[in-house]
Amino acid sequence: MNNKYDNLYKASIANPEKFWDEAAKDVKWFSPYKKVLDNSNPPFYRWFPEGKINTCFNAIDRHVEEGNGSRLAIIYDSPVSSKKISFSYSEVKKIVSTFAGALKDFGIKKNDRIIIYMPMIPEAVFAMLACARIGAVHSVVFGGFAANELAARINDSEAKLIISASCGFEPGRIIQYKPLLDEAIRLATLKPKKCVIFQRENNSVELGVNDISWQEFIKNAKEIDCEHMDANDPAYILYTSGTTGTPKGIVRDIGGHIVALKWSMKNIYNINPGDIWWSASDIGWVVGHSYIVYGPLFHGCTTILYEGKPVGTPDAGSFWRIISEYKVKSLFTAPTAFRAIKKEDPEGKFFKKYDLSKFEILFLAGERADPDTIKWAENLLKKPVIDHWWQTETGWAISANCAGLGLFKTKYGSAGKAVPGYNIQILKPDATQAKPSEMGDVVVKLPLPPGTFPTLWKADKRYKENYMDPYQGYYKTYDAGHIDEDGYVWIMSRTDDIINVAGHRLSTGSMEEILSENASVAECAVLGIADNLKGQIPLGLIVLKSGVTKKPEDISKECIQMIRDKIGPVAAFKNVVVVKRLPKTRSGKILRGTVGKIADQVPYKMPATIDDPTILDEIKSSLIESGIIKN
Repeated sequence: MNNKYDNLYKASIANPEKFWDEAAKDVKWFSPYKKVLDNSNPPFYRWFPEGKINTCFNAIDRHVEEGNGSRLAIIYDSPVSSKKISFSYSEVKKIVSTFAGALKDFGIKKNDRIIIYMPMIPEAVFAMLACARIGAVHSVVFGGFAANELAARINDSEAKLIISASCGFEPGRIIQYKPLLDEAIRLATLKPKKCVIFQRENNSVELGVNDISWQEFIKNAKEIDCEHMDANDPAYILYTSGTTGTPKGIVRDIGGHIVALKWSMKNIYNINPGDIWWSASDIGWVVGHSYIVYGPLFHGCTTILYEGKPVGTPDAGSFWRIISEYKVKSLFTAPTAFRAIKKEDPEGKFFKKYDLSKFEILFLAGERADPDTIKWAENLLKKPVIDHWWQTETGWAISANCAGLGLFKTKYGSAGKAVPGYNIQILKPDATQAKPSEMGDVVVKLPLPPGTFPTLWKADKRYKENYMDPYQGYYKTYDAGHIDEDGYVWIMSRTDDIINVAGHRLSTGSMEEILSENASVAECAVLGIADNLKGQIPLGLIVLKSGVTKKPEDISKECIQMIRDKIGPVAAFKNVVVVKRLPKTRSGKILRGTVGKIADQVPYKMPATIDDPTILDEIKSSLIESGIIKN
């Protein structure tokens, strides 16, 4: 039992308005909201209507006004450009308010849209905050994203301005942004008025007639104050790849966003103002928005902005260096980052070189954290390792082990318990409640808490039909799982990753969990492929740890036997292919659906978010060699 968590959770479900009214006292309002929740038009709920507030004021100005201007706000560390620089809250305020002045001089008004297409550099964060300062709606697009995808986002958002940089750095290569930008604008039907280009050191580019350098843009600008925004005005749009091919613009409103993220820093992550916090993600993803930029700054923390990788910049000790050098209290990253470190350095030799005495806790999210990776990290760090679960749509954790409310016992493979504010339930396809530990669709009873998405950009109908109509009165997460007798939530796979083998619904996640227990396996993926007899059968892809000497075919046989022993013949698990690496999105999600289409030899669209498209050719070759598909 954890009385603090239990009592808070029950209070949040029994009387959400009272709960969030209390949490809202911790943020700075220019004028108070008229009511806590407007529930007059479900499923379009509105938190804190008519309250006046500003994102940038809560992230920066309030800390300066409260006497903490000299505290470090951002530490930038870039092994790919050999640059390190820190900014205090006062310094950030000066830069951001000047850039906001330049935006206003250019004619940007409240609710105008601006696309930010930048690498992991401080100017990207400054641009986000400057938009927030004047009430412009930013849409961050991952730097280096394909031109046609960027064009789709320009059109949908009707962006008046693009803020970009000359290039991005990846290990061993430079990604030139200008050709991608030019092509995107050529493809777009709605052209932005201008592109502001931040010229990177020793990597400047020639500017076109519609471009202006960052320095030129701000040359005559004056610092300006924060606009008073309505709590229900949009803070930002973040596009996710839609199943229909058209990107979905996830909208975040201002008031609920500030309240929820500020609350989460202490209660979920046990982080206090002034603590050093590191979220190893990218501002192109929701984790970067919530926990590189906004959450830590709302809470008055020092946030680390890292332009590098877990391995290869320069080695598998890069994360340990950052934690040691800056005395990081907690790290939040994707399980794939730790699987990459584990693959390169399974014995933790690099870890031993650094002092991590200030480090307290590791949080994982993004992909399901397999028990083997969690145990490996626990053994290395000798600190708690917490898997928690959330989505772009929610913007912050749905289930977790809330460190600020007192940690409860870890159950390997579970993503913790429901976070206060989220009434999680498991429904079967006929909309009846599942029994404890019975598999079903994971849903959240409405209304969703503050900080989640109130709608999709210009697509209320799609929001309702996609997310709210499948189960009346619930938000459909499109994840499948179960809740056990103790209230622990188990997210086993996306609903489209449930495979149907001869009428048996099987979770690919549970099979991956078993494969990852093999001592030779660094990471794995299981997906369903078409079978004439059974409808679908599972296919396992495994990546081996560095230094493994055992024959690949022997490891494959071991893996097949492990599944037969733990799930049984019903799984029809006969195919395991050893591959060099798995195809992933830039945020670390494995592209199981795409591999499934390759294996089924059906047409597929190159995923816009893929980290390295050449991996798909490698996968195809491996599947041909192993006889899964014919050449």
